[in-house]
Amino acid sequence: MKLCISMPSSPTNHCHVDEAKGLENGVPDSSANIKNINQQLHLNHQKLKDKRFDSFKTWSGRLERQLSNLRGKPQEIESDSENIEPLPLPVDRYFDALEGPELETLRASEEIVLPDNKTWPFLLRYPISAFGICLGVSSQAIMWKTLATSPSTKFLHINLIINHILWWISVALVAIVASIYLLKVILYFEAVRREYYHPIRVNFFFAPWIALLFLALGVPPSLVSKLPVPLWYVLMTPIFCLEIKIYGQWMSGGQRRLSKVANPSNHLSIVGNFVGALLGASMGLKEGPIFFFAVGLAHYVVLFVTLYQRLPTNDTLPKDLHPVFFLFVAAPSVASMAWATIQGSFDNGARIAYFIALFLYFSLAVRVNFFRGFKFSLAWWAYTFPMTGAATAAMRYSSEVTNIVTQTLCVTLSIVATLTVTALLVTTILHAFVLRDLFPNDIAIAISDRKPKPHKKWFNLTDIETFLKFASSDNKDIEAALKIPTPEATSV
Repeated sequence: MKLCISMPSSPTNHCHVDEAKGLENGVPDSSANIKNINQQLHLNHQKLKDKRFDSFKTWSGRLERQLSNLRGKPQEIESDSENIEPLPLPVDRYFDALEGPELETLRASEEIVLPDNKTWPFLLRYPISAFGICLGVSSQAIMWKTLATSPSTKFLHINLIINHILWWISVALVAIVASIYLLKVILYFEAVRREYYHPIRVNFFFAPWIALLFLALGVPPSLVSKLPVPLWYVLMTPIFCLEIKIYGQWMSGGQRRLSKVANPSNHLSIVGNFVGALLGASMGLKEGPIFFFAVGLAHYVVLFVTLYQRLPTNDTLPKDLHPVFFLFVAAPSVASMAWATIQGSFDNGARIAYFIALFLYFSLAVRVNFFRGFKFSLAWWAYTFPMTGAATAAMRYSSEVTNIVTQTLCVTLSIVATLTVTALLVTTILHAFVLRDLFPNDIAIAISDRKPKPHKKWFNLTDIETFLKFASSDNKDIEAALKIPTPEATSV
């Protein structure tokens, strides 16, 4: 049965053949369409479900399969290769697969194990270096606390309410950043492990504990008049454990030796010693702060010399990473305050460290072109807490040597540090929530665990025979030796 209706207003005839067939068979046409739509949606869902991320999940998708089995949905049988637990990547894989001073650029011969044509899940793009934001803001709480309590800056009449507000903002920021990274540890532990074995990223594992030390140093006096001593041991224990491993690798780690992995970000593993010594001395401790100060001083000298005499074969830092040079200022600034607190006065030892930090600060600040002309990234937060540390050290020095020059210097450095942190915080919020380009795909954690097979180019048999027959040991032009000689040349 074919029912055609001719419409005068339309040049075509509308023939309801499918509907008639459906009525003849006794099957409604709408149910058939719904069934086809459901099947198409199921196929699209299967295509969208990318299993390449499963190897980075903590349970590798096993929890999802168990829940599906409980709901009665059959799951595909996976091969044994998908159930094999990934092994930690050796450090030579990072050097072979990545290039650049921060080992974040993939070599041309390598392929990543995650799709590079799509945006990865947020937690896989969230790096450990995000704790640099916490360092910058929490150090501001310390600086404004010193501005309000230092004798040399009393003429400014700074209220402690600013320290109070900044401290609570720092607490909230540390809690948010740490909670997000804790989710990454729970859900994507393989990605965290790859960051830990990364020869550069491992330094940022000091950042969470340094941020907590900053919070302890910047706590408002109205909240806590005296911190409990056990808190210092709790915060310094993970720093001590990390140092035992990393400093040992610097001495005898093969590919992880300091001459191989030396980078300005290594200062983070040094700063923790001086910040811990500063906090311990301010709490009334003696032996523990001196111990960490001695360990930090010994390794800072080695690191300082190593970074100054980088080998000619080492790559120079790209412009995007130039802000990390300000980490040179952080260690001597905090060391001067730590030694002054241990000794009870800003003596010659503290002044030597402070003057070194001040010279490094000025030598970097005058190079304006060195720190402009590159895209914003989390590396810019390396400006913040070294600047803030230098300003705080200037206040401590101004309290010992009070005059118009030292007072002007500490006020100027404080203004520069505050403006820098404010500008970076606003820019970070803009890129994170408006432009949404703050966290690109983290190529450094997605390298394969096997070296690519080399593509060997073999000459054909005629070329090999010709090369062996006509190439001499004195002939350095291999291409000329590979050319097949003409009959005239062979007859001579």
